[in-house]
Amino acid sequence: MSNLELGFWSFPVLLLMVFLRAPIGLAMLLCGFGGWFLAMGGNPTPLLAKLKSETYTTFSSYSLTIIPLFLLMGQFATLSGMSQALFRAAESFLGHRRGGVAMAAVGACAGFGAICGSSLATAATMSKVALPELKRYGYSGGFSTATLAAGGTLGILIPPSVILVIYAILTEQNIAKLFLAAFIPGILAALGYVLTISIYVRLYPEAAGTRAPVPMAERFAALGKTWPVMAIFFMVVGGIYLGWFTPTEAAAIGAAATGLVALVSGSLGWSVLKQSLLGTARTTAMIFFIVLGAGFYNGFLALSGVPQFMADWVVGQGLSPWLVLTIILVFYLIFGCLMDSLSMILLTVPIFFPVISAMDFGMSPEHVAIWFGILVLIVVEVGLITPPVGMNLFIINSMDRETPMTETYKTVMFFVGSDIVRVILLVAFPSITLFLLG
Repeated sequence: MSNLELGFWSFPVLLLMVFLRAPIGLAMLLCGFGGWFLAMGGNPTPLLAKLKSETYTTFSSYSLTIIPLFLLMGQFATLSGMSQALFRAAESFLGHRRGGVAMAAVGACAGFGAICGSSLATAATMSKVALPELKRYGYSGGFSTATLAAGGTLGILIPPSVILVIYAILTEQNIAKLFLAAFIPGILAALGYVLTISIYVRLYPEAAGTRAPVPMAERFAALGKTWPVMAIFFMVVGGIYLGWFTPTEAAAIGAAATGLVALVSGSLGWSVLKQSLLGTARTTAMIFFIVLGAGFYNGFLALSGVPQFMADWVVGQGLSPWLVLTIILVFYLIFGCLMDSLSMILLTVPIFFPVISAMDFGMSPEHVAIWFGILVLIVVEVGLITPPVGMNLFIINSMDRETPMTETYKTVMFFVGSDIVRVILLVAFPSITLFLLG
């Protein structure tokens, strides 16, 4: 069997292992290990040398240090009361409107995502704050859980984003430029969700209650309590854009500043600090193991020639670049319902990116890479709230056992529709994504 055939046969084997509930990192590592062994004719010496070099190369990468720092920043942000302050401020300005408390939850998710960088953490943290308030003011269970699940996805798109960092490392792109490109699509996502809520409460007025307006003085007082979030966001993201810090330095400064806020607020005792460090270590270990498995498997695919073969084959078919892009995005949309976002990115980008890079979209290679990365991130984000295996849906429903999952499924499709409209808009007009890059 040729190396190319080995590469193609590895896909069904990998999917079978995932279907049998093997951890995705382990599945990719074993497929890569087995593929290298067979490609080397059963000689274990090159395989062991590859295992040693791949492990060292992966974990000695300076770029990866940004991941645990942003994760620690998210841990501190979760514990410091920032999520409550954001929600109270948004609720004071929007809560009296029809669907306003749900809109406030989306706005708070966007703000918290700007200092958290994790979709699941944003969804889980904001649910603890917003879910009781939504229930208190008469919002239906399905509407409440679907809103928070969708709002949680903003954590993966609005900078800083851990997934976006992974994409930048895989494709060797500038992290700061990717963060900048994600800003407008992130704002569009939040506005799209607010519009979706507005439409939903008009179609189903019984799904949302009302609350009394808050005096203007109280609104501005609540807004004033959000200053730590704004300060940290502008210090981290603004510092990167203005050239004050590298992304890794900005992550370290952001983690330190968020920890300081948690300490001053009285939330950061020794037990909480230990919990934060252990939580960061566990998540980092999980991500790094998946990165190692993906690096080994993608190295085998590169040896087999599958990515280059696919790129040459697609170009040789004479298909429109836009058709190829659409097929790839539909693939992400379907498989995003079955796999987590990090695994999807690590498994597929090394295969699809060479295909997209070989296409002519009338833009520079760097702009194509950045634009494609934002599109992939958005479509993977849709998978987090798409039945049957949307991770955010399970996170939210685990906090609201009284609401049947089917009710959440029905309502969340309105938000999925908003996401699909946004993807179509960004595909049709790449300048929206690339506008801030100049």
